[in-house]
Amino acid sequence: MRVVLQRVREAHVTIEGKVVGEIGLGQFLLVGFKQSDTTDQVEWMADKVVGLRVFQDDAGKMNRTLADVDGSILVVSQFTLYGDVRKGRRPSFIDAATPETAIRLYERFVELLEARHPGKVATGEFGAMMDVSLTNDGPVTLVIDR
Repeated sequence: MRVVLQRVREAHVTIEGKVVGEIGLGQFLLVGFKQSDTTDQVEWMADKVVGLRVFQDDAGKMNRTLADVDGSILVVSQFTLYGDVRKGRRPSFIDAATPETAIRLYERFVELLEARHPGKVATGEFGAMMDVSLTNDGPVTLVIDR
């Protein structure tokens, strides 16, 4: 499982011009799964994301969590996180989970975030062509693998 986390001032996802998910201050998460991923990895990742101290305190140190800043989460599925470009010019997605596996893990990940985070958890639409807009705060971007 791989998550690209961006600390954002705002973010939203649109499909065919309609906003389907949006947040203010918080974390924007691109989430990808590989075939061998399990719910154990999903649980670990949900705990990790919610508990990360990536928001600044009064001294300017990254010392606050999402809950500390009343932040929100926007989750977007992104199978291309497992695109392999080491050979040739076209990415290979051989390591990416099948849609049937990925949607099950994605939905479980969202459920766990909702259970662990007292604030808003918004999503895009699994498997859809989406337009994403965000304002990265910092910029702060982390890649988390499990």
